[in-house]
Amino acid sequence: MAKTRTSYVCQQCGAQQTRWVGRCPECMAWNSLVEQVASLTTGQHGARVRTNDSNQPILLQQIDHQRNNRLPVLGSELSRVLGGGLVTGSVVLIGGDPGIGKSTLLTQVAAAFADQVGPVLYVSAEESTQQIRIRSERLGLHPEQLYVYAETNLMVVLEQIAALEPGLVIVDSIQTVYLDDMSSAAGSVSQVRECASRLMHMAKQKGIPVFLVGHVTKEGAIAGPRVLEHIVDTVLYLEGDRFYQYRLLRSVKNRFGSTNEVGVFEMTEHGMREVLNPSEIFIAERHIGSPGSAIAVTMEGTRPILVEVQALTAHTGNAQPRRTTNGFDLNRLIMLIAVLTKRVGLPLFNQDVYVNIVGGLRIAEPAADLAVALAIVSSYRNQQIDPDSVLIGEVGLSGEMRSVSQLNQRLSEAAKLGFVRGFVSEYQPNHHRGGSPFPDGIDVQSARSLGEIIQRALRSYEN
Repeated sequence: MAKTRTSYVCQQCGAQQTRWVGRCPECMAWNSLVEQVASLTTGQHGARVRTNDSNQPILLQQIDHQRNNRLPVLGSELSRVLGGGLVTGSVVLIGGDPGIGKSTLLTQVAAAFADQVGPVLYVSAEESTQQIRIRSERLGLHPEQLYVYAETNLMVVLEQIAALEPGLVIVDSIQTVYLDDMSSAAGSVSQVRECASRLMHMAKQKGIPVFLVGHVTKEGAIAGPRVLEHIVDTVLYLEGDRFYQYRLLRSVKNRFGSTNEVGVFEMTEHGMREVLNPSEIFIAERHIGSPGSAIAVTMEGTRPILVEVQALTAHTGNAQPRRTTNGFDLNRLIMLIAVLTKRVGLPLFNQDVYVNIVGGLRIAEPAADLAVALAIVSSYRNQQIDPDSVLIGEVGLSGEMRSVSQLNQRLSEAAKLGFVRGFVSEYQPNHHRGGSPFPDGIDVQSARSLGEIIQRALRSYEN
């Protein structure tokens, strides 16, 4: 007879408790524990495990590394994010907000793979086959080797994979499939973990790459236990504002390539279109010479991207002025306002400050501090910043300018787009140690303090 054991599993972090509590002791989430009944058969506790004779230790030099050959996927943007292509037997998890374009992107990936490599099995656990056909018609896709299968039972799906032997499998989504030999509902911690493990085992055993679609929570993280991200080989996030046409595909984990790589796509009526030069797109509509506008150079992975930073200051009669951001960290904006007030002498205590990153991008790195600070000063003084200048640098609490990484790549990208002047920190470790000089075609002006750059950037345009 199999013994049963009742435990309570947190739906956020996967931690198990022996009794129900209102708040998870591990992740501090409220009302996240769900009862789970597990059956323990003889042999699960202390039984001797028999090894597989076909699986034996092997010398490192005898391992065939050719098994990790890259397979072509949709265009160069997705290939770069994946590290150069799709690895055979890998499992890729894609997350994103509802309606952001995950299914659209994977439909295009499936169609391109079916035309170039071989058969693809698209497992839809949320949509019907007719809905997928309508989407493919809208996107203008007519692949001949794309199989669509609407099923939620993972055991049935695995049987179809064994019979069809496709070159690529797409499961949309991992939270909606289930195993009938488990008593918990679809989307629970145990179901998500076990379904992902079964698909991972199948992918490694048969050498079939798998794409998994993951739902996200209101905080933006992939729903389900964190162990799901540990199981898969690659985790991608499709980011962007639903009201903008641009999408960023960001890699946060990649066992076969570098992390933090970003691919830029444009959502059109015909699907996702690659943006090969995002810098030119994001600054194409800027109003040259407008007060409160500055150009920052941010690094998205290994790619420099020029973005327009807009700021607006307005007098307020409220005791607590508003600080509002779109695409920039609010806490960092508050810090920059404090530096401008204390170190530069800019009276912003009675000013509402609004900062916007044009194009729906989200900037997290401190190299955009200088552009945000100059945009605020330009708006407050109603003075224009030199439209041919880029601003690159981190601002310290004492008003000093700090160096940033990969400065030459940022300046080279700015020079390609016609910018002739760049304001940076005076101390750059690479150049102080005899490193490569600054790129040609752009005049680099360095300074120690934020106040010095403010005087130069605003005065240079007036003269």
